[in-house]
Amino acid sequence: MRSLYGKFLSFTTGIMLTSAVIAFLIVNTYYHQQLKGQNDAKNMHIALTIANYIESEEPADLAGYFDTQAASGYKIFVVNENREATMYGAPFRVENLRTVSVEQVLDGQQYHGMRDLKTETFMTGFFSDELANTVGVPFTYNGETYALFMRPNIKLLFTEVHYLLGGMVVVMAIVSLLSMLIVAKKLIEPITKLTAAAKKVGEEQFNGTLDIHRRDEIGQLAKSFQRMTEKLSENDRMRKEFISDVSHDFQSPLLNIKGYANLLMDSGLPEQERKSYAKVIQSETERLSSLTKQLLLLTSLDQLESPLKQVNFRLDEQIKEVVRKQRWLLEEKQMALVMELDEVAMTGDPAFLEKVWENLLSNALKYTETGGEIDIRLLDGTVDVKIIFQDNGAGIAKENLSRLFDRFYRVDHSRTQEVEGTGLGLSIVHQVVKLHGGSVEIASEVGVGTTFTVILPKL
Repeated sequence: MRSLYGKFLSFTTGIMLTSAVIAFLIVNTYYHQQLKGQNDAKNMHIALTIANYIESEEPADLAGYFDTQAASGYKIFVVNENREATMYGAPFRVENLRTVSVEQVLDGQQYHGMRDLKTETFMTGFFSDELANTVGVPFTYNGETYALFMRPNIKLLFTEVHYLLGGMVVVMAIVSLLSMLIVAKKLIEPITKLTAAAKKVGEEQFNGTLDIHRRDEIGQLAKSFQRMTEKLSENDRMRKEFISDVSHDFQSPLLNIKGYANLLMDSGLPEQERKSYAKVIQSETERLSSLTKQLLLLTSLDQLESPLKQVNFRLDEQIKEVVRKQRWLLEEKQMALVMELDEVAMTGDPAFLEKVWENLLSNALKYTETGGEIDIRLLDGTVDVKIIFQDNGAGIAKENLSRLFDRFYRVDHSRTQEVEGTGLGLSIVHQVVKLHGGSVEIASEVGVGTTFTVILPKL
């Protein structure tokens, strides 16, 4: 598998080569479309100037004159009336001048070889060193007609400035390539670190810290990855604690059931003790049943992907129905109940919200002593609805309030054993309210009581 650095090197080199080819094609096309005629006219003017000078001044040494012109940067090809050709200056790479073109100039016409040069994609145009890529003019010397063909000698036209510019372009290309490679290495280095960190996360090692301090997109990715790792670490811790708590909460009642069941097998056991043991087994069985139901409910909430089954219903009537189901326990503990419920119609999932009121009322009943009081209020606001469950029970210490919604968390384990709590009720409350876009607030004081306030948006 090729590394990202190798791919970047290949792509960079390919882009530079492709850019060079495209630039050549564009420049060549521009020459053929725009500059070719101008270049032909410029060189034709020079050729006519040379021809006029020869005809007017008639230099004594015509060959010497052409040698001087060739040395100044031109390639010159001269044909006399006898069709004898003489080359002055460097030879042409390709001598492809047609005979008909020579005859045309000897007959007194001009030859526009640069202007009429055939347009080809990979022909260099101006740099095409062909005899056909010239301009031709006739001239008369000592009563004899000649045909003069010429074009600039490109090699002689290149001065020190051109070489400096060319060298600068080459150096720029090399420096740019090396700079891009260095930048690519710097860019890929944090990605390599992220890859190594991802492998560790795949092996459930969540304690690593990314040493990436950048403000660009890679830095943002690193921060997001670090937050994800921390979240996974926390989820892994909670998962292990959850398994431990579930095992403990199942193991304790199972051991009690097993122990008392063994005692019931004693045929000489008095009837009173038999009933007492059977009552304990029944109580532990109910506790297991309640724990299983709440675990299933939490699992369904965790896996809830589709929207809640929201319908419009009367919230005050639902709360009254929940209280009616628990009326027997209120009377058994001789507790007072005060309800102030506004008539509220809202949209939500009534099945899940019913579990919220059941758990809050059950919580108040469990931790309020006999003869205590529970106050339930439903307040209809403009944008939200507030549901308040207040009791005058034992209360909760401030240091324990932040963990009340953790699964299996119990403030007082000994008291929980007495009232058969599971430590899942408030977790269910928090999750259901959160799914409805609401929040839960807690206010409590030891020895005074606890107040749960549920705030739900009016949809």
